[in-house]
Order: sequence, then C-alpha cells, then structure tokens
Amino acid sequence: MSANPLLEARGIDAFYGASHVLRGVDFHVGRGETVSLLGRNGMGKTTLLRTLMGLVPARGGDIRFDGEDIKGRRPSAVARAGVGFVPEGRGIFPNLSVEENLIFAEREGPDGRRDWTRGAIYQLFPRLLERRANWGNQLSGGEQQMLTIGRALMSNPTLLMVDEATEGLAPMVRDDIWRTLRLIAERGVAIVVVDKNLDDLKKLCRRHVILVKGEVVFDGPTEELSARDDFVRSQLGL
Repeated sequence: MSANPLLEARGIDAFYGASHVLRGVDFHVGRGETVSLLGRNGMGKTTLLRTLMGLVPARGGDIRFDGEDIKGRRPSAVARAGVGFVPEGRGIFPNLSVEENLIFAEREGPDGRRDWTRGAIYQLFPRLLERRANWGNQLSGGEQQMLTIGRALMSNPTLLMVDEATEGLAPMVRDDIWRTLRLIAERGVAIVVVDKNLDDLKKLCRRHVILVKGEVVFDGPTEELSARDDFVRSQLGL
C-alpha cells in the first residue's frame, strides 16, 4: 500500500439490523488506481461501497479520504470530498430529462477542477446526446447506466465507485461500458468496480480484492489473481 492512499478504510464493521455483514474489513485505493471488488452474491461488496459512501453507518473502524476522516459523514459530504458513486439499480431521476439529470449533479471537484462537463459526457456517451431531451424512465438499461456514470462524473470526482457495472446489459453495451471505464482511468480518476465479468475486470484493474462472508480473503495484483486461478474461481463460484 502506498504511504498516502487516496482512500483508506481500516477495521470496518457494518450491520443490517442484527446481521453482521462486514467484519473488520481493511480496504484502500491509491491515487489513480483501478481496483476490482469481487465475491459471490451476499458477501458484502455492495455493503462495503455503501459504507464507504456513508449510506450505511460503519459501527467500527476508520475511513479516511484524501487525508480527511469521512466516517460518519453524510453521503452528500462524501461526494463533495471527491467520491462519485454509481449504485446498483442506477438510481437516476425518472421524471427528469437526461440533461436535467446531468445538470443536477454538476459541480467542480474538491480541488476546483471542472474536467467533466456536459460536453465531455456527451463526447464520452454520444447516445446520451441523442437522448438528452428524453426522461430518465424513457431510456434503455444501457442508456440508464451511461447516464448514471455520466452523472457521477459531473461532480468531478477523484474516485469513482461502480457497483455492478454491466449487470443485465447487452454484450455490445457491456463493451461500451468497459471502454468508457478505461478512458476514465486514463484521465487519472481512481476506480473501484464490482462486476461478475472476471476477464474484463482483469483488463481494467491492476489490483483485486475478494470478500467472503464480509472478510477480505484476497488482495493482490492481476498477476497474482491469475496465478491462483483455482482458488479464485472456488471463492467466486465460477
């Protein structure tokens, strides 16, 4: 781990009611780093992202982002600190147009940057330009995912967290999403991504973390992940 990671979580415990979902999780992301978060369904991936974002309270441990303590902050404050979140289920505003969804999220980054504008998003996703006057509930699943990623980028984040990046999407749309995430990474944005497509994750991400029953059982680079293929596939149920 680098001396000054962008995001550092140590000893994170999180619960849903009486259910202890995350158990002392350590997780970090370096500046500009691409990290995959892997595991079978119900192992805590979404809960970890939601906890880092402030949507689920962390009952134990510490969370620091860019040197600041963000544990216990509201999601809006975490976003203003520089974290963009693409949730499972997308969560776009159905009765706002594509353009209005983007305008709603538009602001400068924590260091005053405005790299991601509506023009930049439309260049990234030409389909959204074509559909900019359509309401959110008039979009296909792939278009909604594009809009959700674009909306997250409109806050000019330093870190983008993407939950279930390509779930339920057609193959051509999945290819577009992976291409887009690579372009975002090339622009220096750190990325954490949850997805089931291991081969695509290996191409995008330099490091991979596997959760099993709310605990980290693997944290290593792509080369180590590939070298432990039998172990990895047994943990992921592949």
